[in-house]
Parts: sequence; structure tokens; C-alpha cells
Amino acid sequence: MAVALYRRGDDAERRGVLRGLDAIIAPTAAWRDAGLELVADALRANDTRLVAAALGAFAADHLDDHAWRHGVLKCVFLGIPLSVVDALDARADDELAAMAERFAAERRAAGRSVPDDLSFLRARERA
Repeated sequence: MAVALYRRGDDAERRGVLRGLDAIIAPTAAWRDAGLELVADALRANDTRLVAAALGAFAADHLDDHAWRHGVLKCVFLGIPLSVVDALDARADDELAAMAERFAAERRAAGRSVPDDLSFLRARERA
């Protein structure tokens, strides 16, 4: 039912479903798989509100490292404050710091500003 609501729902309903995933403490395999599918769909969107809602506690607990890191960088790319990313301190790692540094280098090479939130991610690499 939640998957159908997400698929057929408007943006507010989709955000509600994504936030609702965070309330599932110990999801069954079916709920976990369905939730991961919805989170992946939201992370493919360019709707900042959907992307932000997708990176809650469910994503922090269940997304693999690769998908989670790309979700975090998508936040930076879209201008979403990293404060919306659940468990950022716990999950940020050297690979995410390296990805952030490469992203910052690309921005500088293109003559663009580097988002302030990248400083938090890049600081891990220097630590």
C-alpha cells in the first residue's frame, strides 16, 4: 500500500511515505526491499524535497555505502543542506571525503563556487 501511495501520490504524499520509512525499526525483507526501491527512486529525482526526505534514518540504516555517498553528494549538488542527512557523522568516511574533494576541484576548475557544506566532508580526509 505504501509503495502504491508513493507511485500514485503527489509530491507531499511521496515525501510522507519516505519519512514514514524512518519509523520502521526492524523492517521485514519485503519492507526493506520496497523501501530501498523508493529511496533509490527519490534519489534519482531532481526534487530537492524528495531527495532530502529520502536521506532519513531508513536510508542511513539500509542504503549501501556507494548509494548513500552518492545521495549525500546529490544533496550538495542540489544545494540541500547536509543537516538533513541522517547519521552523517557516523557514516561519513574517507571515500566520501575524497569524492567531495574531487567535486570541489571540478567546481573550482569550472570557475564556480564551492558549497560550504563540502568543507565538513573534506575535513575528514585531512583528519
